[in-house]
Amino acid sequence: MTATVDVKPTETAAGVAQLLGPAVVELTALAVTGKQAHWHVKGANFVPVHELLDTIVDHAREFADTAAERIVALGAPIDATLAAVAKQTETPAFPTGFITADTAVEEVVKHMDIVLGKLRETVKPLGEIDDMSQDVAIEIVRGLDKDRWFLDSSRTV
Repeated sequence: MTATVDVKPTETAAGVAQLLGPAVVELTALAVTGKQAHWHVKGANFVPVHELLDTIVDHAREFADTAAERIVALGAPIDATLAAVAKQTETPAFPTGFITADTAVEEVVKHMDIVLGKLRETVKPLGEIDDMSQDVAIEIVRGLDKDRWFLDSSRTV
């Protein structure tokens, strides 16, 4: 038997969860996508792209954890289970099998753009609800922007 605790989140917690929750889902999905790309990248730029994807996965996990912990610290639950992430992500299906470094970069950058779009949409509304939660979103955008820049710059020209 599983015991759960039914706690009614405050209005602030509920608002933050509504705004940051989708970012947690997309960041969790990004970690999975990044690992899939990491395992299957082949060809030119293999080593730097392979290693950079691992860094992006680590950061996506850290960012998801930071956002989820903010939501939970305010008193709202977050569902980032595999089933919830699969159901809620807006990320298109990732190619299966081996892929070139440029394809890996292109696909992961597309996913990063989805996450960044969601986060950018939340910054202003979060500031109207909770300044600290707004800071969390800004911190994640800043870090993800940098990771996106590094990854996009690794494309073959």
